[in-house]
Order: sequence, then structure tokens, then C-alpha cells
Amino acid sequence: MAEPAGPPPPDAIRIDSNESAYGPSDAAREAARGAMDFVERYPDDASFTLAEAIARRFSLDPKRICCGFGSDDLLARLARIYLRPGDELIYPVHGYQKFPNYAHANDAIPVAAPDRNFTADVDNIVDMLTARTRVVMLANPDNPTGTWVSGRNVRRLHRALPDDVLLVLDSAYAEYVRAENYELPDALVEASSNVVMTRTFSKVFGLAGLRVGWMYGPESIVDMVQRTGITFPLSAPALAGCRAALEDVDHTWHVVERNARVRAAFTDRIAALGITVFPSEANFVLARFSGGADAALNAWRWLLGAGVIARRFAAADFQDCVRFTIGTEEEMARTAELLEAWAS
Repeated sequence: MAEPAGPPPPDAIRIDSNESAYGPSDAAREAARGAMDFVERYPDDASFTLAEAIARRFSLDPKRICCGFGSDDLLARLARIYLRPGDELIYPVHGYQKFPNYAHANDAIPVAAPDRNFTADVDNIVDMLTARTRVVMLANPDNPTGTWVSGRNVRRLHRALPDDVLLVLDSAYAEYVRAENYELPDALVEASSNVVMTRTFSKVFGLAGLRVGWMYGPESIVDMVQRTGITFPLSAPALAGCRAALEDVDHTWHVVERNARVRAAFTDRIAALGITVFPSEANFVLARFSGGADAALNAWRWLLGAGVIARRFAAADFQDCVRFTIGTEEEMARTAELLEAWAS
């Protein structure tokens, strides 16, 4: 079977970075553009202003909210605060691939807990605890797998942790989740002294280019994270765009509904080709090719040559997999059509 040759065309279908296929709402675009009229000024109190808007949208305590330039910024700050050389950070072995980097950056030790079929396993995480453990990081839903841990099991994990171990729950894809056993960790954060949740405007709100994330946690931890950040963590366009995005509830609802519908249709279509698609509650799916690493690589190259850019990973356990961000209905139908042609 020959592969299409040459680089992807300028109008390539980009389904490799988990961005929203639908972009931000019109109101968010206009607000961000309008803020350009004042970019000669620093956006005073932008983080606190956005925290108030987040609190109103999600019925949270604004004093427990800290904003930064993407959730990665906040995760890195938490690691810098909590980790010292020789300390341990535990994470699921097939979870978010940046977690071990936060340990390495602070001369700490990343500890990979075994999972079950690409899903984080609470018992295995608990088994990894030692006197040197300082942080446990769990993305829920996870990336690149799309799998999730039930609210009951997250609470069970927290109960097993010593009080001096911080549980970090990265909830970047929380808005997409429809699974009945999933729980947002808001209440757990509010009832605990050692749990934080990170969220982002890069996914469902379609504002990846503005680089804004936020964290919900105990006031003492929020205070430390704020102190380790830069003086003006948000730009004026970012503040304006994010505030408008929070207010446009209809746009968010439509993005979530379309994502679920298109994800299900794409999953069914490629599963019919004998491709294993892991259950996902995010805006992407991870697909495993029955022909192994060679088949996954060939399929990825076939798509690339036809102008569809999906994501491959360097980690050995993902060599037989390709991750597909869920694009528009037309983009995913085209991707499925190409995979059908490849498999024939």
C-alpha cells in the first residue's frame, strides 16, 4: 500500500493539539480585540478580576482562585514550592507526559505508578507512597489517554495520603465530561488542606493562544502560588477574552454537545476497522492499531500525506497508538474516510 507523498497542504486538518475545533465565542473574540486599545497599560489586578469572574461562573470562592499563563505555569509553580532535591512526585505512568518534568526541574524524583489499561489506578498510586513523597499529580480526564478516575476513587486516593502530601488534580478537560461517576473536585478542595484543582481556558473555551489557566485550592496554597508568579500574569486581551468567554454559556454548551456527538461517531467508524479506541471523556481519543507500531506509523503517515495532522508520541508504550483531537464533523468524517481507505 503506497503512502501519499509530500508535505501537508496549507489547509491541513489540525487534530494534534487538543485545541477546540470551534474556537472561542464571538463575544470573546471581540472583547480580546477591544482590549488592544489599551495595551500600553499594565492590566492592574487582572488575576483578581478574572478570579471574581471564574467564581461567579462556577459558584466558587474567589479567594481560593489563582490565575496564571496556562495550567502548566501553575503546575510548575506548585512543584517549585513543594519539591526539594530528593523528594518524590508520583504520577500515573501513562498519564500527562509533563508531570515527570516538574520533578526533574526541581531535582526531585518522578515516580511512575502502574495503571490498568491506560487508566490511573488508585491502589497502585498508594502503593508508591514513601516518606519522601511530597506531591501526587493526576490529570482527570487524563491526556493522552482520555480515561478518567471516578469521584469515589479520587476521594479514596485523598484519604490514603498523609496531610503533608499535596494532591494536584489537573482538570483541563472537565467541561467535556458526561460520565455519571465523574466528580469535579471543588468540594474536595474546599474540605481539605492538601488538594488543588487546575483548570484552563485553552480547551472548551477555545482560547489556547491567550495562555490562561487557573487553580482552585486552600487560601494558604493560593497565596504561595501567587507569590511565586510574575507581577502581571495576564495580558489585557487575555483578561477581556476570558471574562467574555465565561459569560457566553450557550457557546460552551454547544461546543460540549458537538464534541460528544462527533467523538462518538468517529469512534464508532474507526472501531469498525478493528482499531481499538480507548474510552474518552475529553476532546480527543487515543486509538491503538492492531498491526502494532508499524501499522500506527503507516496510518499516521498516510493521514499526514493527505493533509490530516494527528499526534504520535515518543514513549514506547504509545508506539502502536495515534491520538486524534476531535475536530468538526466534516474534519472527523474526512479523517475516518482516509483511515477506511488506508485499511482497505
